[in-house]
Parts: sequence; C-alpha cells; structure tokens
Amino acid sequence: MLVWRLVISAVLIPALIGVFVLDNKAGPQAPLLFLLCAAAAVRLVWEIIALLRNLSLDPGFVATACCSLVVVTAGWYVPIVLAPDALPNGVLALGPVALAFALCFLFLFLRSVIRYNDNRANIQTLAAEVLIVGYVGLLLCVTAQLRWLAGADAGYLLLGSLIVTVKCGDIGAYTLGRLFGKRKMYPSLSPGKTWMGALGAVLGAMLSAVLWLEVATPRFNPEWHACAWYWAALYGAVIGITGLIGDLAESLIKRDVGEKDSASLMPGFGGLLDLFDSVLFAGPVAYVLWQLIPLATWR
Repeated sequence: MLVWRLVISAVLIPALIGVFVLDNKAGPQAPLLFLLCAAAAVRLVWEIIALLRNLSLDPGFVATACCSLVVVTAGWYVPIVLAPDALPNGVLALGPVALAFALCFLFLFLRSVIRYNDNRANIQTLAAEVLIVGYVGLLLCVTAQLRWLAGADAGYLLLGSLIVTVKCGDIGAYTLGRLFGKRKMYPSLSPGKTWMGALGAVLGAMLSAVLWLEVATPRFNPEWHACAWYWAALYGAVIGITGLIGDLAESLIKRDVGEKDSASLMPGFGGLLDLFDSVLFAGPVAYVLWQLIPLATWR
C-alpha cells in the first residue's frame, strides 16, 4: 500500500501543480480551477451516494450533482462579473454561495414534496441530499475561494498552503502512528488512528506550514515577505487538527455504512473522497485563519 501511495502521489502532485500553474496564467477568473472543482464535485457526489445506498437510502444523483455544481459555480460569480481589480475579499465574496446553497435547499425540499410516497424514508432521503450538497458543493466552493481571498496574484500561495499543510499532516500522522502509535484515539470510529498519529499530524502540519510560507511567499512576489514563523505554526497546528477531524468525519460515514473506503478509484488511497476529506474540512477553517491572523503580510 505504501508503494502505491508513493507512485500515485508522484503522479497526482505534479499534475495538480501543472494545473495550478496554467490556471494562474489564465487569469483571475480561474477557469481551470473551476473545471477541476466541477469534475471533483460530480465524482464526490457519486461516491457519497454509493455509500449511502448501503443504508437503503436513494438520494438522487442528478439532483444532488446539479445542486452541487450550482453552489460551486456561484463561487465564480464575483470574479467573473466584477473587474479583476475590484474583487472583494472576506465574507462579502461568499454572498452568492450562501444564496445558491439556500436556493438548492429549497429545490431539494420541493422535490421531496413532489415525489412524496408512503415508504417513510422521505425525510431521511432529503437529509441525505442536503448533506451531500453541503459536504461537496458548499465545502468545495468555500475552499476554492482561497484563490481570491488575499488577492488574485496570491491565490495559489493560499491554496498551496492548505494542500501542503493538510497532506504533510497526513504524512506525519501516518509516520508517527506506524512507528510509535499504540494508544488508540477513537477505536470505535477509526481503529487505525492513534494519539501518536494525531501528534504527528499536528507536528507535520506545523512544520510544513512554516516552510511553505517561508519559502513560497517571496517566490510569488519578490517584494512579499513571509509572516512570522509563530503565526505560520499556529496556522499549521489548527489546519492539522481540522484535517484530522475531517478524516474522522468521513470515517463516520464509512463506518455507518460498513465500508472501509469510499470507492476503489485509486489503489492505496481509496476513492476521491478519501483523498479530499481532510482538505474539504480544513478549507473553510483556512479561509477564516487567513483573515484573522497576519499571514498575508503584503495586504
């Protein structure tokens, strides 16, 4: 499994970097990032529906996939409609996203009313559909908003900080957990996770956040300087903990339906949801942290 993880990572990471580089050159509207998010949203919806069907629930794939795409697309309303130099940041940019999610919620509720039957699973199915759109569409869209949060030129500095920090946290958790992990953290939900692995996640995330922001910031713009190391370490610690919670949250779904992986898309990783779970949870938290603590020193 470790060999497969290394091989797939050696393919996925350069491919993702290539997409980010090309998308950065394409302009502040980020068309390639949109296509990447849209494709991921459809696949993630499919995987979650496949899991939930083990509970005899039958959420609609077309309805939830379309709603998730609507919410993701709403995240591009501001950068496409407004001039690049007038892009708002902060919570103001999330207005269209919140409105899109609210309208999708109303649509799914109306759909359940129209399709009502006597099988007594109507509310459960509706709840599953709202969960899917929130988990996939909303979390994915808010995470993508890091592309514009600190200015269009710094978009992939922020997104890179999130991905690098979360994934290095995963590596730290895997390493310390395998070498020294004995005391289980949450055996009923995720038998493989240990407290030593959790410590590795936090330490790995802290170290990678400090190194990323120290090395990458001046690479994006020679006039920019990295934030103080302790702010970067704080950012990494919070993201590491949040990513760990995101992994447990996905384990909640898989454990409830009796599955080990969300799908068999990639050997060693499972499905796309297994790869995205910690990033999706940590994305909105990163969005908040980039506004609350002085990470973007160039603003």
